[in-house]
Amino acid sequence: MEVGDWALLLLRVTVGLTLAAHGYNKFFGGGRIAGTARWFESIGMRPGRRHAILAASGEIAAGLALAAGFLTVPAAAGFVGLMTVAFWVAHRDKGFFVMNDGWEYTAVLATVAVVIAMVGPGELSLDSVIGVADVLDGWVGLVISLGGGVLASVLLLAAFYRPPARGD
Repeated sequence: MEVGDWALLLLRVTVGLTLAAHGYNKFFGGGRIAGTARWFESIGMRPGRRHAILAASGEIAAGLALAAGFLTVPAAAGFVGLMTVAFWVAHRDKGFFVMNDGWEYTAVLATVAVVIAMVGPGELSLDSVIGVADVLDGWVGLVISLGGGVLASVLLLAAFYRPPARGD
């Protein structure tokens, strides 16, 4: 194994488990799904419970898949989709910095996922074990992860996002 494979493993596991932890927290932390659902409703993601469950499940699935290097490019598309929705409904009007609830965190997670999709998951991945590690990387990985993730988020937002009226 080359040092780059170990670096990719470290990056995948760190970013993947970070996203998975956010999904886990939606299920089992603080307000749980009920609290997440209420918050989703308040920011315009309706029905809130359905979107809370989908977001939490998606974060866990995409996070664990990226961490394991399993179906890496679709997992990266999941990251992009989730982070694009989060950016649009919760962070876009709050500036860049995360300490102001801005969008820097969502941008970093989505970007790292796209970069991993482009360079591939490395030899220390389940994709490598099953022989698909290099099938969708490069420009194809970029198009699928970025384009697919953004397209999925745009469709989801068009179908379900109903922003609250100003002052609500």
